[in-house]
Amino acid sequence: PAGTVPRRRPPGSDMGRGLSLLLLPLALLAARAQAEGGAAAAAAEVKIEVLHLPEVCSPKSKKGDLLNAHYDGFLASDGSKFYCSRTQNEGHPKWFVLGVGQVIKGLDIAMMNMCPGEKRKVFIPPSLAYGQQGYAQGKIPPNATLIFEIELYAVNKGPRSVEAFNQIDKDGDKKLSELEISQYLKEEFARDGKSRHPSVHDEILADIFKKNDHDGDGFISAKEYNVYQHDEL
Repeated sequence: PAGTVPRRRPPGSDMGRGLSLLLLPLALLAARAQAEGGAAAAAAEVKIEVLHLPEVCSPKSKKGDLLNAHYDGFLASDGSKFYCSRTQNEGHPKWFVLGVGQVIKGLDIAMMNMCPGEKRKVFIPPSLAYGQQGYAQGKIPPNATLIFEIELYAVNKGPRSVEAFNQIDKDGDKKLSELEISQYLKEEFARDGKSRHPSVHDEILADIFKKNDHDGDGFISAKEYNVYQHDEL
């Protein structure tokens, strides 16, 4: 997400362009779908069928993890395919952070506790997908139950993990100073080897503090940094 502290990119990903979003869903649209569902959304469940489980199933995905997956999406009503990740982005698997609203609610639920190499077929009710209004751009009609066939390739620590925080927090005081984040940015810029105007560093640093230093004390605390609340800092 824009304004977060950068971290080392996982091999083969293009984190510099932002995380790819499954189905290119509109967060506001998905939230509205859940609101419209009311009690039905609360009672609805995602049905999960495990198609393949590796002999060694570890690590298992949790909220805040960075996942890499391929998936096909179908309409339950007639079995028609409305999306295939292999035909997008030159066929590369998609990277996204789990459990933080970058995908529809049903997919955030469906891909929890999933391990690399695992394949699932999941059934998502309308209240956990695009609800009463559907998603015309994605060719999803109103009140549509969706089916996804998912193959997970990688489970990595997300951008807001304990490990990332501790890597930046050089003095171990559980808060990130401007100097610590500045140094981390310089290391990241040197690592990727791209030429940048010096002003870019200052602009990113200012933006990080604007979006994360909520109490304005000049530091980003563990609580302010760990917005995904998936680990204890």
